[in-house]
Amino acid sequence: MRAFLRHPAVRRFVILAIAMAVLEVMTGPPGSTDAPTEGIAHSFTQPSSFFGLFGTLRWVVFLFLALVLWGVASLWAWRGASIKSTLSSVTAVPRQVSQRKVTRRGFGVALFIVALFLPHIVTDPFWHAAMVEQIAIYVLLAMGLNVVVGFAGLLDLGYVAFYAIGAYTTAWVTGALPTPPLFHHALNAFYAIPAAIVIVMLAGVLLGAPTLRLRGDYLAIVTLGFGELILIFANNLYGITGGSQGTGSIPHPSIHLGPIRYQWGLDPVPYYYLTIVFVALFIIGFTLLEHSRVGRAWTAIREDEVAAESVGINPLKYKVMAFAIGASTAGFAGAITGSQLIHIFPTSFSLLFSINILVLVIFGGMGSISGVVLGAVLVQTVSMFLLHSPPSGYQSADLYIYLGALLVVMMIFRPVGVLPSRRRKREIGLAEAGEGHMDEVLTGDTP
Repeated sequence: MRAFLRHPAVRRFVILAIAMAVLEVMTGPPGSTDAPTEGIAHSFTQPSSFFGLFGTLRWVVFLFLALVLWGVASLWAWRGASIKSTLSSVTAVPRQVSQRKVTRRGFGVALFIVALFLPHIVTDPFWHAAMVEQIAIYVLLAMGLNVVVGFAGLLDLGYVAFYAIGAYTTAWVTGALPTPPLFHHALNAFYAIPAAIVIVMLAGVLLGAPTLRLRGDYLAIVTLGFGELILIFANNLYGITGGSQGTGSIPHPSIHLGPIRYQWGLDPVPYYYLTIVFVALFIIGFTLLEHSRVGRAWTAIREDEVAAESVGINPLKYKVMAFAIGASTAGFAGAITGSQLIHIFPTSFSLLFSINILVLVIFGGMGSISGVVLGAVLVQTVSMFLLHSPPSGYQSADLYIYLGALLVVMMIFRPVGVLPSRRRKREIGLAEAGEGHMDEVLTGDTP
């Protein structure tokens, strides 16, 4: 009996069955204070549909999923080497083609054209709003955090603070706060975009200059505190930010340049086009920056800060630059969010927002611009689909449980991300081979 339980296949099935049982409880009905175990019991015994084929109980569905996963894991353990060899030979030609710059640029242009026509393909009003508020904005935020976490190797847990500063700066410049705007003259919300970007970058410099001498976990704690401070200030300074009651009405942006006259309104599609254009500009700018002298300095600091400093690189200077440049996309995203939603409330800028953005970066691939964009689009699209068409047993309050589980799974099984950068993949490969330290690769910490 003991030998049977120690068999790898049996242990694998037990682990998967326990994991499915935990997932079953997580996705099951909630309990109550009168009957605290009722939710757990109903998680197993509640009637359910077997993928729409016939009626059954929930435990049957999850047991079937455990068996399927067990079969896949057993097949991989038995024939994993040959499967890897087959996949490598099949993807050899596409991989070689994708390494050409002309191919990558052509593919990027094609995706941009598809993105421009997407609002005409998907006509659901829910998805029109989601493409701006939950996908395009998150792509911008993930790209900005990727500069800090992916390029420079700095773990920032308070990135949402820059997003909040950009939104409140737009409200201030347009006269939507109790505090009068600069020179007591409210500006057009469109012209508030550069003001939001500049002020957010200045905030990144002010935060980074005194704190970026720290490393690793200490830096993460400081940035976490900065994010919470901004949230508390926005929630309590009624005479400045409007407090928990939110801001006043932020006007929609408009353009009046000679014959060009356009007014944004409640329709989210024009905001989508505006955001997509800036996404493309930020992608081009960050790509050029990655391969510039500044980008190489960030890479050196991320790999070994002491060695980088020994060859003449000023770590503090380039870390502050990473914070300021990474914050620029958050400033633009905050300006678009404020002008589109009209009212801003402090509860929109919680710690969970920063964790969500960090999950997108890790899932897509830290240091990979295309990977981060892909990760943000995939995760946010699935999240919106679960909100719009929730499957049986799904509860929207459990979303961050799934995001946390996704983060853990990615860090264990594929820390390079879905679409990793070549530099990051090489660093993690060297760390796994014993050359360097894994904590340096993931957090920028050096001994």
